[in-house]
Amino acid sequence: MRKTVHSKLIASYILIGIASFLFATAGGSHFVETYLEGEVGARLHDSAVRFASDEITRQQVADGDTDGLEKITDILASGEGAGILILDEDFHVLVQSSDLEYSLSHAASAPDFSNGTSDTDHVSDKEASTEPASVSDTVSIPDSDLDFWLNAQYKISNFYGYFSSPHLNVVVPVENRGTTEGYVTYHYDMQQLYQKRSGLLGILQMVFLAVYALCGLLLLCYQKWVHIPMQQIIKGASEYANGDLSYRIPVKSEDEMGYLANTLNYMADKINQNGEYQRTFIANVSHDFRSPLTSIKGYVEAILDGTIPPELQDKYLNIISHEADRLEKLTRSLLVLNDLDERKRMMNIRRFDINDVIKNTANTFEGTCSKKNIDLELLLYGKELFVEADMEQIQQVLYNLLDNAIKFSNDNSSIIMETSVKNDKVFVSVKDHGVGIPKESLSKVWDRFYKTDTSRGKDRKGTGLGLSIVKEIIKAHNQNINVISTEGVGTEFIFTLKKVK
Repeated sequence: MRKTVHSKLIASYILIGIASFLFATAGGSHFVETYLEGEVGARLHDSAVRFASDEITRQQVADGDTDGLEKITDILASGEGAGILILDEDFHVLVQSSDLEYSLSHAASAPDFSNGTSDTDHVSDKEASTEPASVSDTVSIPDSDLDFWLNAQYKISNFYGYFSSPHLNVVVPVENRGTTEGYVTYHYDMQQLYQKRSGLLGILQMVFLAVYALCGLLLLCYQKWVHIPMQQIIKGASEYANGDLSYRIPVKSEDEMGYLANTLNYMADKINQNGEYQRTFIANVSHDFRSPLTSIKGYVEAILDGTIPPELQDKYLNIISHEADRLEKLTRSLLVLNDLDERKRMMNIRRFDINDVIKNTANTFEGTCSKKNIDLELLLYGKELFVEADMEQIQQVLYNLLDNAIKFSNDNSSIIMETSVKNDKVFVSVKDHGVGIPKESLSKVWDRFYKTDTSRGKDRKGTGLGLSIVKEIIKAHNQNINVISTEGVGTEFIFTLKKVK
């Protein structure tokens, strides 16, 4: 089964969620507990130091004033939420806070933490118990641990067997003039800390689940705005690959997905149009080649088999020559169009005098105009008029337009070739007074192989490619060409060129 990006994203989302939740639960429990231990230990140690260093406390411990110590001990224990013991120099219990139940643990009832050296010796919640054991008024603190308490803030243990459950213990000596008179000890039941840890961990888990749910909403947004449109685009690309260029990708958004879908739809339209154009192009080429070839073959066979008598052969040989000329002209025009497609990328742009090029082009048609008694007028702007273009291609434009004008002009008429300047552009006009172009045909005159009914009747040698060549050349120069025509009055073609000094 093919794995999609969407399925991979869903799987990653689920796996990351599970892994993150487990990490937040296990790691969060450890970090929260460590934080609470440090916070409670530091707070109780500071309180114990203040209590032990108080002058009144030192004096009461030295004098064994248990009544005074009991009052202050109960007040401090209530404020700190921890039990307090006051020991003399021999570790006998002088005072205990009223909320503290103490016990001596037996080997069978509680674990021994007395040999631990770590500040954070832990016992699991299940092992914790607050049931008291037998009463004792002495805490057995080894002399070797006294140095530890001078340097440590707290330690988690059962305080040398005094409790049956783990407590966070703080021991601070009460010193009077360099002599240790006793000890102030604070004891925080770890069950309280575990409860706080569970509460904070629950909050952490709720926050995580809320964030995870928001990420799930983002995933749904991805599903709607990215995955579904992408699936539609993939389906469209598959349809195009299978040849169905009429398919439309139904993505209408204004974002990148919509832009991509519109681009692919546009591409399909263009490919479809190009396909239609190629089919039409081949059909037109086939038709324009087939007609003269059929005539040539028919007349040649008729001459060979004697159907056409010798005295009429010159007439039909002239027809064959005309048809051959038509084929040659058609082939040459197709080669010009193909050459134009390549030369769009490498035209020989240079400065030249457009008036001079027009004069030379007009001279080549002097004989043709004389035969039809057509007057060719040149109305040129100034003695010299320089433009920037590919001179050979512009000569081709002028030749095709003038040839077209002569073809559709009546005998004893005139053709005007004119140049003018406006806004740094040169306007070149070729105007005849001939049959004109029907209004419904004006938009089609640039199409390849298009011929009006009039042109088919007047000149069978036309290829229908002359104006297409003109359009391609002017378009390659990033210039414009327009046609103005009135049927029965005449036609004018106007194109622009870039003027230079």
